Amino acid sequence: MEKVGGDLSALATRPIGRLLWEYSLPAVVGMVVMSLYNVIDRIFIGRGVGADAIAGLAVTFPVMNVSAAIGVLIGAGAAARVSIMLGQGNHRGAELVLGNALVLIILNAFIYLTIFSIFIDEILMAFGASEVTIPYARDFISYLIPGMFVMNIMYSLNNVMRASGYPRQAMVTMFIGAGCNLVLAPVFIFVLDMGIKGAAIATDISMTIGAAFVIAHFCRKTSTVHFTRGIYRLKWHIIWAIVSIGAAPSIVNFTSSAINVIINRSLYQYGGDIAVGAVGIFNTYTSLLCMIVVGISMGIQPILGYNYGAGNIARVKKTFWTAAVAGTVFTSAGAFLSVFFPELIAQAFTVDAELIAATANGLHISTMIFWFVGFQIVSTALFQSIGMAGKSIFLSLIRQVIFLIPLLLLLPRVFGLDGVWASFPTSDLAATIVTLLMVWYQLRRLDRSDKTHAGPHNKNV
Repeated sequence: MEKVGGDLSALATRPIGRLLWEYSLPAVVGMVVMSLYNVIDRIFIGRGVGADAIAGLAVTFPVMNVSAAIGVLIGAGAAARVSIMLGQGNHRGAELVLGNALVLIILNAFIYLTIFSIFIDEILMAFGASEVTIPYARDFISYLIPGMFVMNIMYSLNNVMRASGYPRQAMVTMFIGAGCNLVLAPVFIFVLDMGIKGAAIATDISMTIGAAFVIAHFCRKTSTVHFTRGIYRLKWHIIWAIVSIGAAPSIVNFTSSAINVIINRSLYQYGGDIAVGAVGIFNTYTSLLCMIVVGISMGIQPILGYNYGAGNIARVKKTFWTAAVAGTVFTSAGAFLSVFFPELIAQAFTVDAELIAATANGLHISTMIFWFVGFQIVSTALFQSIGMAGKSIFLSLIRQVIFLIPLLLLLPRVFGLDGVWASFPTSDLAATIVTLLMVWYQLRRLDRSDKTHAGPHNKNV
């Protein structure tokens, strides 16, 4: 059990390597556990229901990304603001951010879940469903809608829990939810013979249990920041502070939804439902890898935010480079497996020979430059954590929108189905070059700022 109140002073004094391990490991585990909801569902559904069900799940991916985008918009922004304020010694300000974040989660979830409930068939058809796959997609997403609300609460407040000095406790709450899903999913799918509906119900129950543990943490008065009177009235300057910082990772999820729509429709045009099923496995695999790096980024966010707020630029830089190397190692390992052993990855999700072949071909082409995605993700987190929302948003857009969408519209016309897959490495290469230039420029500016305002706080690196 962690100390009451969290050990925030360690963010400014403890060795960077040890801090990165203590904060990023729970965050990585938490994000991997979050991804396991999708992985578990797809493995059990792919093996227990069939290839068409996998394609149906792929169609629901953009819908789930919209839900995740709302959660990230509030959760990541609130976590960054809480870290900065605690670094500045503004404890009351951190609690106001917590209260405003909770209200924003509830209001936003009510709006988008109402829209999903009313227009679900139209949305799924627009997102690339066919007459064959829409029954599976509808069954899954209709039963999952209640769980999206508690998912937003669990993930958003879990970020704030970690940022306020409780990384291990944040990890445990994620484990609780995923552990329940691992047990419940096969029971509902196979034992109760509920198929794809059972997978959604199992996820709903599991997320509700995880959310209950997160809320319980913030109800305790011994927590560093906790629910108390006077923090729930929305204040525009707090809303803007949350949204402006959380916009970058949120845009990644929103644009991911738009891109998945384009991908699904392109793949269906050039390869049919089997190709759509292949991208479902591709999304699950690459999302799991990205979540590992996002976990590293979330783990360093309190370290970056606290030290930036305290004016300790040397620790900010060292933390960033340590995390950038770690992130690149993970995505490089994932790229190696998918480029050289794509069939093994596909076989984990399905026994259908045609789907395995289509998935292996897609993975081999699409992840050729995936090695450098870890550096891109950590770089976006750097700008987000030091409050530079505009640059963080731009970095989020260059890979997902500025480069990828035009390539998805152009390359398939020339190369057909392989052109869809080739859009990913081409976009990754261009985005990596731009990211390197922006990070180099920003670190030089931080160096100049550090020299201008040099002081005793720069000793502890």
